[in-house]
Amino acid sequence: MEKKFETNAIRTQLERSQFLEHSTPMYLTSSFVFEDAEDMRASFAEEKDRNVYSRYSNPNSSEFIEKVCQMEGAAAGFAFSSGMAAVFSTLAALLNSGDHILSARSIFGSTHSLFTNFFPKWNIDHSYFKIDELELIESLITPKTKLIYAESPTNPGVDILDLEALGKIAKKHNLILVIDNCFASPYLQQPIKFGADLVIHSGTKLMDGQGRVLAGITVGSKELIEKVYRFSRITGPALSPFNAWVLSKSLETLAVRVDRHCDNALKLATFLESHEKVNWVKYPFLKSHPKYEIAKKQMKAGGCVVAFEVKGGLEAGQKFFDSIKLLSLSANLGDSRSIVTHPASTTHSKLSVEERAQTGITDGMVRVSVGLEHVDDIIADVKQALA
Repeated sequence: MEKKFETNAIRTQLERSQFLEHSTPMYLTSSFVFEDAEDMRASFAEEKDRNVYSRYSNPNSSEFIEKVCQMEGAAAGFAFSSGMAAVFSTLAALLNSGDHILSARSIFGSTHSLFTNFFPKWNIDHSYFKIDELELIESLITPKTKLIYAESPTNPGVDILDLEALGKIAKKHNLILVIDNCFASPYLQQPIKFGADLVIHSGTKLMDGQGRVLAGITVGSKELIEKVYRFSRITGPALSPFNAWVLSKSLETLAVRVDRHCDNALKLATFLESHEKVNWVKYPFLKSHPKYEIAKKQMKAGGCVVAFEVKGGLEAGQKFFDSIKLLSLSANLGDSRSIVTHPASTTHSKLSVEERAQTGITDGMVRVSVGLEHVDDIIADVKQALA
């Protein structure tokens, strides 16, 4: 019998010790022992499917990966020490000198820095397309283009890309489609259904859900993940067993947590939409969102992030942040605690004014990661800060 998402998240358990514990134990070991010389030789030769060294695999990491693969509909995966470790290692494993990346312009600031400051050192080039100009993507494809990269929803503007359209373009031109899915979580969206070859998450966000650990994961086809694994096994960005154990536990409550996140976020977005001191609000499941119909097609709900612009620019924005009392001023998201962030001075501060403008990041933009507090208290704090 095929089980539902929530059941798999709770009932997927790969390892039990001789004590037959109900809850998966932690395997806090750097290495594993062998029965004899032949067992050791065969294990290192990969003639046996077993744990050798925790940089390669560990029971806790394997359980976390298996859960995410089930959630995303993926065949295989590899878990990393952070979301950016996942982004870098995945792309570095697949790209060669001379290759070209075609990416959406609206991406996380660190990913942009990777494309512009580091990959050029290895002769890896990139081109950007605007999220509302998918019809121009094909004109940017060159003989050296290897993959298409995008986020949906985007960070921090909560814009939506049509994943199905991207999937068709990638398939038509035999390109690898890589989607950063961390704003949605695998509970709300499964990009592989729409043609993605690889899906990346920062497990630090909704997967953990309580701001405790750093983590990243990439899942997708066995062929591509094998390349990612070979690169990562040597370079060493693997997730620690303890953090993998924490995340595997966190995934058991992902569905119920994200349901509340989305319910609270929609109510906050609706409140902000009618506030006299707010220029605009973006939330995927607001009917005013320009890609509302696409969001409804590919997402179960709108996620935890609301973006809006305070009237009055930088000065008004700073006054808003200084007036917040309940919500946290932090750069994380997907936490049980609501967080307000000023992207122009934090997460995207390394971008020039022109680069921020190209992605819709204004000086007055506020990103709210809506948490699990009572929604009345969240709205009340935002209301008094705006006043």
